[in-house]
Amino acid sequence: MARQTFKVIIDRPIGYQDKFGNVYPVNYGYVPGLLAGDGEEQDVYIISEKVTQPLKTFEGELVAIIHRADDVEDKWILTSPDEQLSLGTIQEKIQFLEQYFISTIELL
Repeated sequence: MARQTFKVIIDRPIGYQDKFGNVYPVNYGYVPGLLAGDGEEQDVYIISEKVTQPLKTFEGELVAIIHRADDVEDKWILTSPDEQLSLGTIQEKIQFLEQYFISTIELL
């Protein structure tokens, strides 16, 4: 089955520091026009061995969904086309932010 492809606007590129002091080791953004559970646009982590620089936009494949038990929205994981990510790689790359939530990762 083909994975779904989405275009993402990056609003927190690699190296971005948020108001809580978290520094983003991956690009993070949203899918324009696609609303999530919080009424805002769907948030997305970009995890890829091929993407190591800060980006402004990204087009990639949805490979996993983070289900947060203590939040109103899920987070998505996108990667480069035809790239495979292990559960361990995803966990390692999102730990900087997901450590504050109770969540599970669904691989697609």
